[in-house]
Amino acid sequence: MYKTLTTPFASLVLARYPLDSHPSLQAFDAADEYLLTTVAQCALPANSQFLIINDAFGALACNIATSYSLVDSYGDSYLAELALKENLAHNHLATTSVQFIPSTEPLKKTYDIVLIKIPKTLALLEEQLIKIKSHITKNTVIYAAAMIKHLPKAAILLLEKHIGSTKYSLAVKKARLLTVTPHEIPLAQSPYPTYYSYQPLGLKLTNHANVFCREGLDIGTRVLIPYLKHNPHIQKVADLGCGNGIMGIIWAMNNPEAELVLIDESYMAIASAKENWQRIFSGRAVVINVSDGLIEQKNESLDCVLCNPPFHQQQVIGDYIARRMFKQAHNSLKPTGELWVVANRHLNYFQLLKKLFNEVKTITQTNKFIILKAIK
Repeated sequence: MYKTLTTPFASLVLARYPLDSHPSLQAFDAADEYLLTTVAQCALPANSQFLIINDAFGALACNIATSYSLVDSYGDSYLAELALKENLAHNHLATTSVQFIPSTEPLKKTYDIVLIKIPKTLALLEEQLIKIKSHITKNTVIYAAAMIKHLPKAAILLLEKHIGSTKYSLAVKKARLLTVTPHEIPLAQSPYPTYYSYQPLGLKLTNHANVFCREGLDIGTRVLIPYLKHNPHIQKVADLGCGNGIMGIIWAMNNPEAELVLIDESYMAIASAKENWQRIFSGRAVVINVSDGLIEQKNESLDCVLCNPPFHQQQVIGDYIARRMFKQAHNSLKPTGELWVVANRHLNYFQLLKKLFNEVKTITQTNKFIILKAIK
C-alpha cells in the first residue's frame, strides 16, 4: 500500500516491495524520518556525496535525491533495489538519480555523509562498516538510526570499534539516532566470509556475512536432507531462497543428471552459493541468480521447487513473502510438479498450500519443524 511520507525534503508517496495492501505496513519508519529531519538541518553543500546503507524500500534515498544529485544506496537486498527504483519512478524522480551498489561490489568513492539504517543481521553491519572505512574521512558526517526495539547494544559497539565515538540522541517516536564521529582506527581485516563443514557429506560451505545460519546448517534443513534422494523423474529443480545453496547442492549430488536453478534476493547469499557450487561441481552447468523469487522463471518449466521460506522481511514478521513464493512456485511447476517446503510447525503453511495445490502431504515433522510436499 502506498503511503505519504512528508519530510523537510519532500512529500513523497512510497510503497514497500513486493507491494502489500496490508494497512499496517509502510515503506518507512520513524527512524527514517529522524534521519531525514536531522540531515535537513545540516546545510550541506549541494555537491555533497551521500552514501545510504540498508535503505529497505528507498525512503531515504528518494528524499535525499530531491535535493542532492550525488547519492549512492548500498545494501544486500535485491528487493530493496527494486523498491528504490519503483519509488523513484512513482514519484517522478529519475531512476538514475540514485546508484544502487550491491553489498558484494566494492565502493569506489569518498563520501561526505553516510546514513546507516541498522540491519537485523549484525554480521552484515560489521562487514559494511569495515568496507566503508576506506571511503570516509575525519570530516565525514555519519548518522545511524533504528527503532529502539531493533537497536542492540552490540550494534553501537560495532560502530565504535570500526568507525569512532558514538553519541546517542533522545528518542523520537520510539526511534533512536546515533551521531558517529570518525576516529583514526586501523582498518580491520574482515572476518567474513566464514566457513563450516557438513560432515555427513564432507562439504565445506562458504557463508558471506548476511547468509542465514552462517555458523552452521540450520535445523530445518537438516530435517529435509535425508529426503533429498535420487529421483530420475525430477530433472529440473529450483532451490528458491537458496541461501548458501545447500539444498540445491545436495539434490545435485544425488541426481547427477538434474538441472538446477538457485535463486535468492540476497547478493551475499548468491555469492556464497556460487562459491560453494564451484568448489563442489567445478564445470557442471547451473543457473545461480539474484532475483525476486521465481518471477523470471517460465511457467510450467520446473519439476520440483525446494523452499525454506523466511517468515519476516527486515524486522516485520509475517507470511506474506512465503505466500508469494508459494504462488511463484505453483506458476513455475509443471502439472504434477512438486513443491517441498521446510517450515516451523507453528506456521500454518499446510492450509496456505492446500488453497493452491491439488494435494499436500506431510513428509515428516519434529517438535519444531515440518516438511511438506505440495503437488500441483
